[in-house]
Order: sequence, then C-alpha cells, then structure tokens
Amino acid sequence: MVLNIKTTGENANNLGFLLHKHPSRYQTETLPYGTVHMFYPEISKELCSFVMFVEINSIALARTTKDNYSATFKLGHYVNDRPYVASSFLTTVISKFLGSALNGKCNKHPNLVEEQFSLEIEVSVVKSIKGKLQIANFFEPLGYKVSVEEKQLDSSNLNWGVSSYFNLKLEHNSITISDLLSHLYVLLPVLDNNKHYYVSEDEVEKLLNKGETWLKNHPAKELITKKYLKFKKSYTQLALEQLSEEIITETNNISQQTDIKKTSLHQIRLETVVETFKALHVKTIVDLGCGEGKLLKLLLKEAQFQNILGMDISYRSLEIAKKRLYWDTLSEYQKQKIKLIHGSLNYKDQRISGFEGAALVEVIEHLDKPRLESLEQVVFKYAKPQYIIVTTPNREYNVLFEGLKEGQMRHQDHRFEWTRKEFEMWGSRIAETFNYEVTYKPLGEINEQYGGPSQMAIFKTKNEA
Repeated sequence: MVLNIKTTGENANNLGFLLHKHPSRYQTETLPYGTVHMFYPEISKELCSFVMFVEINSIALARTTKDNYSATFKLGHYVNDRPYVASSFLTTVISKFLGSALNGKCNKHPNLVEEQFSLEIEVSVVKSIKGKLQIANFFEPLGYKVSVEEKQLDSSNLNWGVSSYFNLKLEHNSITISDLLSHLYVLLPVLDNNKHYYVSEDEVEKLLNKGETWLKNHPAKELITKKYLKFKKSYTQLALEQLSEEIITETNNISQQTDIKKTSLHQIRLETVVETFKALHVKTIVDLGCGEGKLLKLLLKEAQFQNILGMDISYRSLEIAKKRLYWDTLSEYQKQKIKLIHGSLNYKDQRISGFEGAALVEVIEHLDKPRLESLEQVVFKYAKPQYIIVTTPNREYNVLFEGLKEGQMRHQDHRFEWTRKEFEMWGSRIAETFNYEVTYKPLGEINEQYGGPSQMAIFKTKNEA
C-alpha cells in the first residue's frame, strides 16, 4: 500500500518539517507484520513529494493477528488483500510514524501547523464495495477534487463489472497537513470496512478526537460513524450524540460560516456552569447525569471544588468518564476529591445529599413526564443542595439551525424541548414548591428575537425563617 503526498508552491519544503521526516534520509521502520519505507522522491522550495510505502508480510500477519481472513477458503490467512489495500494498517502506521503531524504539532516551527497547503494525494489502493460513488461522497464534501481509477475484473468478460479496488487521487487547494491526515485516518478504514483490531469503546474517543471538527457537518456523518465503529449500536449512538452537539459561531450574524472561530455550545454550557459555581463560592458539587465526564474534568481542575461526585444511570458512560479523567493516573489528592457512582435520578439516594451545589446539564429534556416528576422530588426535596443549576435547550432557537426541520428536536432522545416561557413556568413552580429562589440566564450566542440556543436556571434555597 502506498501513500504519496505532494505539494507545490512557495516554501513547499516546509512539508518536511511538519512530517518530522528529514528529506535527505530514506527511513525504514519495522512492524510485527511488515515494513514501512518513507522517503522524498522530490524536494525543493517549489515542489515536495513524500511517499510512505507499507509492505505487509502475509505470513507474519497471520501469526500476529487474530482476524479471520479465511472465511471463504482455508488459505485465507495467507492469500488475502491485506498486503496492498490502504486500510486500518495504513492509518495505524500514520498514527505511529506521522503522529505529530496528525495531531497538529511541530515543535521546531509551530507556526507551520496552521499553514494551508495545495496538495495532491495518491493512495494505492483503496477498497470500496459500494464503488467510486461512495469514495466521492466521503471526500468531496471536505473540499477535495476526487479522481478514481477503476479496472475491469476481466477485460474479456465485461459483464463481470469493475473491481472494488481503486487507485485514488485527491486534490485540495488549501488544507493543513493535520486535517488531511485526520481525514485519511478516519475514512480509509471506513471505505475498507475491515479493521485489523478489535473495536472497543476507545474507538469512540479516537473518532471524536480525529473527526469531531469536520465530521459534525458531513452529509455522510451517520454512515461514516457506523462503519468506523463496525456497526456497534451502543458505540455508534454514543459517538453520534457527541457529534450532534450544536455549533455556535462567535459572530452576530449566524448565517456566516467562513473564516469564523467556532465554539461548541456544549463547551459554553460547561464553562458557564463552572464559572457560576465558582462565583457562588461552592466547594462541594454533585454532577447528576454526568455522562462521559466532561463537566467533571473541568471541575477537577479547579482548586475551589474539594468534593466532586458524578452520578449516571449508564455504567458504560461512567467507564468512559474514567478514561476521560485518566482515572488510573490521578494523584491520591485528586482521587480524594472525586468519586463516580452508578445510580438513577428517579429514586431517593442518600449518596447525593449533603452537597452545596448540584448540576443538571442537558438532562431533564431526556425524561418523560413521570420520570421528570420523580427527579424533582429526588433532587429538590430530598437531596436539596443549596444551589442547583439546570440547563436545557431553548426550542425557539431551533429555527436558526440549518438542516433542522420545523418541529424537529435537536436530538432523537429528547422527550421535549421548552420555550423560554415554558422553562420559566417550570422553574417558578419548582422554586415555589420546594422553597427556592430562581434566576434565568441564556447560554450561547443571543438572538434578539429567539434568545439563546440554550437556557440556564440557577436555584438557590431560601433562608429559613
């Protein structure tokens, strides 16, 4: 399998600094199942070409992997397409030997990381059972000009059709090396659909890490996510939930989409919650419905918060939260500050009592009416922290999201989405019933007519007479 990256223009040789491979050296690296060759066929200020050639040894592969390539015949372990198809083997090599470039790092010349290159990329060969149309559907939305060379299975029997193996050529007028490699990292295994390693929960994190910035708005987002995660339903749903987070642009004109720094609405929510608790001088916090631990990670960084508890009904989400928090490497001091528990907000639980603050970030809209009523009792009556912060989407703002049909909710698991008035009616009823005061705040970019995309209520217990 061969990957060729070529660039032309002023200071084309900067490619060598970004790839961290010296242009004058022919490099060879050994893998358990083959060899990697890296070299520069052409190098000058006006033109630079880098080649990565991966040789897979079928016998070594059969001895070092457990994948079953022999489903069709007995010698399948040794006679298969793995030595020449650009698949997960190639992306593993990219991650291992071009990892700095993939992750957008260049210690010697950090300014080059954001440099846009005019690139020609050749990949030989890619496999696509759905043909060249699927290749185009994956790469063209990312700004590539796609050229695919296809071959007849047998020139003397044209009715056999074309092969499912293609030589792929991509051209892009302006792209960073990091973005290019992240696109290849995700899409090549998706086209091949035959990863050489077991797909676990870690693959969700890899997909989000390498693809979140561009996959959110990709028209084939769901298909790419499903294929990358080998159609494992729970992992796919978890990834799509993350990728479906709204994008809010830092501008007064929501229709502008180019040359604008973008910030995740979810990140805005989390940071606002943290800053609010800091301003309230809260020291102990319980995150109810903590999910994969994004809020917990921000809370743990703050010295002010001395006791943090995360609770979620999904055990799998708690496992992901542990990985996000690097649980095994936490210091003893940090481990004393934070705990994770498995539990439901529909049942009275003594473990969530005694905290000064509680957070319900994008939780209530996932509950139907009976479960929401149970949560109200559990949190506001029995746990009864001094401060409770609740965030939920603002339904009025939905008309400003492109691609969201009239009446459609932002997430398939939402049971409701409230207008600002509906949210305030609910909050006022809760405050009166359980002896709290409540204030409201919009989150995200504010629209004069529709308010913010998300809304926050801050509940504070009334002083007892």
